[in-house]
Amino acid sequence: MTDLAATDPLPKPKRDIAPILLPVALALVTIPLIGSPSTWLTLTAASLAMGMMIFIMASGLTLVFGLMDVLNFGHGAFIAVGAYVATLVLAPFAASIQADSLWMNLAVLAPAALLSMAVSGALGLVVERVLILPVYGQHLKQILMTTGGLIVAEQTLYALWGPQIIPMPLPASLRGSFILGDVAIAKYRVLAMLIGLAVFVAIQLVLNRTKLGLLIRAGVENREMVEALGYRIRRLFLGVFMTGSALAGLGGVMWALYREQVHASMSDELTVLIFVVVIIGGLGSIGGCFIGAILVAMVANYGGFLVPKLALVSNILLMVAILMWRPRGLYAVTSR
Repeated sequence: MTDLAATDPLPKPKRDIAPILLPVALALVTIPLIGSPSTWLTLTAASLAMGMMIFIMASGLTLVFGLMDVLNFGHGAFIAVGAYVATLVLAPFAASIQADSLWMNLAVLAPAALLSMAVSGALGLVVERVLILPVYGQHLKQILMTTGGLIVAEQTLYALWGPQIIPMPLPASLRGSFILGDVAIAKYRVLAMLIGLAVFVAIQLVLNRTKLGLLIRAGVENREMVEALGYRIRRLFLGVFMTGSALAGLGGVMWALYREQVHASMSDELTVLIFVVVIIGGLGSIGGCFIGAILVAMVANYGGFLVPKLALVSNILLMVAILMWRPRGLYAVTSR
């Protein structure tokens, strides 16, 4: 061990760039396998857009896992609720949505997304106070309570909107593709990538450049220490839970527009995917969650194109491979 003098600067932590290179390596490896450069670029763009949407939905859950040590199996309910709330805003403005004006489309989409985040965040407040608070530190009860909450939420949506699938068409200006030579990149996927990157940058700035972020990261590492310093960790928990719920609501809106439909069980297909991303990335790691979401989307798109029969299990195989390499995920920040 090297002794440090009081005036010596603190040693900088080593940068671990191996996980960052994984998506790049995977993309490069698939070029000769796919053959056509235009097809490869189209699949890569689709993977990045899908990865950004999954990241938005999974980022809140990884913080809830990492900071609060809460197994929230009801996270998918916030996704579905967010999508349904958006339909309430978009339906009366169908003419504006179908207008061939980007600004008119965004003028309706933005309030719909914000209201969805607000309602999902408020629902997160209720869930944390009613279902999570009594069972902190009791994982089995957390699984039972949150799974029960998910079932109640789904059945409530069925009761209010019925079992039918509700169409949620893309705005007119977001239809079609940008054509670059032989490459076609859907306009909505470009928007999804920009929003996903903005969310990632915003979370990183809050976590790394603000006092609130410092407390959150300290809470992930050692919650007892944060409490000993006089901060109310429960309020921090509540804020993180509401933020994670709001992000899930935003992700629900984006996924519904991506699929152009909404139904009460839409979160069923996403829940497993989100948990795979959180586990791959490492509990509590936003950077790991970001890379994990991109990897999952790449494997789904490349795998679906190259080996369709393996598409259903490709993400499970990816998770097994990652955990064999790093048992605590790509960027583990907790000891759990």
